[in-house]
Amino acid sequence: MSVTTRAAVLIVAFLCVVGVGVFAAVYYIGSATTQLPIVHYTASGGQVNVVLQEDAQNDSTSRPDWVTYYTQDPATKQWLHTTLFSVPANTKVNVTIYGYDGCTPLRNNYWSQVQGTIGGTVTVSQFDQHGREYVSNHTTPIVNGWSDCNVGHTFAIPELGVSVPVASPNALLSANNLCSSSPCVTQGNPYSLETFSFMSPSQTGTYRWQCFVPCGGGYLDGNGGPMQTLGWMAGEMDVVSS
Repeated sequence: MSVTTRAAVLIVAFLCVVGVGVFAAVYYIGSATTQLPIVHYTASGGQVNVVLQEDAQNDSTSRPDWVTYYTQDPATKQWLHTTLFSVPANTKVNVTIYGYDGCTPLRNNYWSQVQGTIGGTVTVSQFDQHGREYVSNHTTPIVNGWSDCNVGHTFAIPELGVSVPVASPNALLSANNLCSSSPCVTQGNPYSLETFSFMSPSQTGTYRWQCFVPCGGGYLDGNGGPMQTLGWMAGEMDVVSS
């Protein structure tokens, strides 16, 4: 093969790689941000209350089998299928997550550790499908996904050093009684209820958040599909002027 031919082959290969990268960026990120609603949280007394839920499925027509987060509109209390929300700068962000998805054994127990929250802890309660609370307001710096199957996903904002394991129903409930219609409701379904707080930065801008537990079934190492797509297991927190 001549030098000219080899150069041509390399150029074509390079352009193919660039093309795939551009497609992925537009498909998974660019188009999502223009189609998804943004939930705006307004501070009261120097704090906001962000409410999320994570489900094993969703109510979309395009990818109903993808695991996903929902965000609650603070005004209407309706669950919106979006992972985009905004908070004021330099504000205490109180997060509540309803965990309806089942437990996933963590590949690395590092993700069991709570990082970047106020006090370095989360508070967890767990309920069965009859509404019985079998773990009540347990405040802890770790949700150990190796000692017991009780972590479903994570909520992490790498740029802020925030990483939180999101509790799930226990292994038995995860195997038999999970919510099957989204957005899920507490009545008749097992779930975890987890709360924690962190401070939003003083610097305005867009901060990406996502789950780091590989739960993208059918994709390489579980890291594709919903794991990397805005509106599903990845999101953006816009920090705006207060």
